[in-house]
Amino acid sequence: MIKEIKFTDKALKQITNLLSKKDKGSFFRIAIKGGGCSGFQYEFTFDQSKNEDDFNYENILIDKTSADLLKGSEVDYVSELIGEQFKITNPQTKSSCGCGVSFSL
Repeated sequence: MIKEIKFTDKALKQITNLLSKKDKGSFFRIAIKGGGCSGFQYEFTFDQSKNEDDFNYENILIDKTSADLLKGSEVDYVSELIGEQFKITNPQTKSSCGCGVSFSL
């Protein structure tokens, strides 16, 4: 399932860089949670353990439900005038808020 989610070289490089500053054995987790002004929001965290339903790609964990909602997406890392952030282009979203963190399906 995680192979249906693309990661740009910039995103993978940034994730590797962030993990190098964490304890050995840490994972970078991407999840979709309820909330935000549009109904759902992306969450980027670090985790020390892997759950049974997690997909693992180069120490990036995505739970099954989030992976289903991210199917066909591209994860990128962008630098803009307002700062740097991970950006997910998700073809399943119907709309998103102005800041791009929250979305609806």
